[in-house]
Amino acid sequence: MTELNLNNLTSDFPLLNKLMALEEVVWFNPNVTTLDQGLPYVGLDEKDIHDASLRLQRFAPYLAIAFPETQLSNGIIESNLVDIPTMKTALEAYYQLPIKGRLMMKKDSHLPISGSIKARGGIYEVLTHAEKLAFEAGLLSESDDYSKLLEPEFREFFKQYSIAVGSTGNLGMSIGIMSAKLGFTVSVHMSADARAWKKNKLREHGVNVVEYEQDYGVAVEQGRKEAELDPRCFFIDDENSKTLFLGYSVAGERLKQQFAQQQIVVDEAHPLFVYLPCGVGGGPGGVAFGLKMAFGDHVHCLFAEPTHSPCMLLGVHTGLHDEIAVQDLGIDNLTAADGLAVGRASGFVGRAMERLVDGYYTLTDERMYQLLGQLNQAEAIKLEPSALAGMPGPIHVEHNNEYMTRLGIDDSTLFNSTHLVWATGGGMVPEQEMAMYLAKSSI
Repeated sequence: MTELNLNNLTSDFPLLNKLMALEEVVWFNPNVTTLDQGLPYVGLDEKDIHDASLRLQRFAPYLAIAFPETQLSNGIIESNLVDIPTMKTALEAYYQLPIKGRLMMKKDSHLPISGSIKARGGIYEVLTHAEKLAFEAGLLSESDDYSKLLEPEFREFFKQYSIAVGSTGNLGMSIGIMSAKLGFTVSVHMSADARAWKKNKLREHGVNVVEYEQDYGVAVEQGRKEAELDPRCFFIDDENSKTLFLGYSVAGERLKQQFAQQQIVVDEAHPLFVYLPCGVGGGPGGVAFGLKMAFGDHVHCLFAEPTHSPCMLLGVHTGLHDEIAVQDLGIDNLTAADGLAVGRASGFVGRAMERLVDGYYTLTDERMYQLLGQLNQAEAIKLEPSALAGMPGPIHVEHNNEYMTRLGIDDSTLFNSTHLVWATGGGMVPEQEMAMYLAKSSI
């Protein structure tokens, strides 16, 4: 981007000056519409989510045996929903502001198999591909008991095929572990900011890990090139995959069931606010889509990003989406929140969801570490830094009068609201690594 263009851009969008100064910012999207108005731009609907849900049910008998940690849930990969009242008190004390609504956490950080939100989309896409191949070969039909996939003939069959993906860490973990279990040859192209323990864990599972000195964008590009050279190699495209997106979207109907079990109401008088850490956008975008389909206009989703990697905020705010990267503004894309270290947002997700996501905010690495320590002290829940990005959300929402007025929400409604922080990773972090995180939290 030329200097002239950058000058024009900052003139048209003054908020970019704060992004370039690495300041924490909050932006509530003025172009949000109702679900009915926004849905046509997504290009997917309730039937697509239902199909994804049915596919996961078909694979459940296989997963329950292949991954014993899923037996209690009968092979369904799902996370707990918990109250975090002591953390709410800690947030109120830190910001010296009250939080009127109920504060809860969705522990995708502790999803089985790979310990992050990517266990939703990544595993779903691998299963979708495996099912397609097995159908085409006449080895499997929808009416079968999918536990037959454990038979040696299936491993031999899948061994003929390979899977490649570019990742900052967690997506690679999910895809690598699942692909290797089925028998695929799998390569995970990982950026410089990916944690060493994630690379080591993948290698333990027999995954080929290819490392790059550059960031996420280069890892994705190299993974794509590898796949193009091999007709039997399937590239999982985190930037543009609708299959990944749908794997995440099933979370909406699952959460609705959990709310019903806990008798939590979501309607006009009881709004739901959800805070999702955002990297390239597939995970939070898919979850937000599923939530919108489950709760309609009564759920309000916000994306949270590091000050050094605000790619989705930048793309949506300027309307340029994947045509602009944080590096174009001189922002270095270097953050301790490795899962969020993305310089260029998904154009597919940005354009699909720009009318359905209420707002975006950024926070510093220091604040993420601080929140990590506060959560451990308050609730004895241990997360990786990127998973704390959603935590300040309730403060931003409840104390922005313009946003509250736009939604027509007053104090009495806020007291009936639910704030849900989506915890995205940390369940598989080694003890030594977690101790280092906690040491940095200075609590």
